[in-house]
Amino acid sequence: MGLTCGIVGLTNSGKTTIFNCISSSKAQASSFAFSASKSNIGMVSVPDERLYQLDALVKSLKVIHTTVDIVDIPGLAKGASKGEGVGNNFLGDIRNTDAIIHVLRCFEDPQLPHIEGSIDPVRDMELVDIELMAKDIESVDKKISRLEKLLKSNDKDAKRGLEVLKIYKDHLENIKPARTAQVSEDDKRFVDDIFLLTMKPVLYVCNVDDASATTGNRYSTKVIEALGEEGHRVLVIAGAIESEISELEDEADRTEFLNEVGLVEPGVNKLVRGAYDLLNLQTFFTAGPKEVRAWTIHKGMTAPQAAGVIHSDLERGFIRAEVIKFDDYMKYKTEHACKEAGKFHVEGKNYIVGDGDVLHIRFNV
Repeated sequence: MGLTCGIVGLTNSGKTTIFNCISSSKAQASSFAFSASKSNIGMVSVPDERLYQLDALVKSLKVIHTTVDIVDIPGLAKGASKGEGVGNNFLGDIRNTDAIIHVLRCFEDPQLPHIEGSIDPVRDMELVDIELMAKDIESVDKKISRLEKLLKSNDKDAKRGLEVLKIYKDHLENIKPARTAQVSEDDKRFVDDIFLLTMKPVLYVCNVDDASATTGNRYSTKVIEALGEEGHRVLVIAGAIESEISELEDEADRTEFLNEVGLVEPGVNKLVRGAYDLLNLQTFFTAGPKEVRAWTIHKGMTAPQAAGVIHSDLERGFIRAEVIKFDDYMKYKTEHACKEAGKFHVEGKNYIVGDGDVLHIRFNV
């Protein structure tokens, strides 16, 4: 299951620094506006200590994390939807993502001038949102024009489609993101093909100074207050500290550094997990002598659908799933002991896979 998150933010917000901390790729960070003309793409392993706990019991040859692709979109600026800065270059890349990680500058640095002249993350957040909404209005207008032509040919669905699109247009013109429009799940099909940018879920990252890594600061507090009910989607990360942590390869050195700055784990680990949760995803495991592996699925998926993530043949020929809950595996240590304790379950096609389930799929093709 290929999953992609796009990192966006105004120029000099620190988003490329954060991208480099979490990504297997390294992009060039610069203090100059519009210095990047293309997006950078990196693959990120989703941190999950349970993999190593399973491996300690199974003793497999390798451990394989599930991954998320991260796209570092070139820094934005006011007027980007009309071609300012890197202009429309970034918009296609955002359309192709499943979710957005919006980095907000919440630190002061006289050596790194803010493109708007002052530090105000709430204003910056609104600037980016307005650019995305402007592009969404353009997309909605084009779809309205297409449906108006279909309406003339007595297309039955076109009338309802126009009604729904006008709801979205009014909503966007009132400076509100498409994802908050009051539209039924069924009616959302009318915008599925235009990939509205503000329909995507957003995780906000407040990039703070080193001293505010654990507590946040007055800037990050303003962001949380401005978002109101969406305030739970805010993470506080000190990009400069994360950059130093990412350079430490030795685990002992990394742990010592984290202790010194008062962190339990790197903030980027929380970021990756936050993005994973934002997309309503969860993990199940397969465990055997060759590998212990994490697999990504959407919450609510059935056992055959989860099997299909491993290979389409497993879904097509699905017979049953043998399931052990992760906590039961940790408690009883072996598959045999789980069976003896009644914690080994055989499930059919209607079983909803839980987070952390250890599955063995039986199939026949």
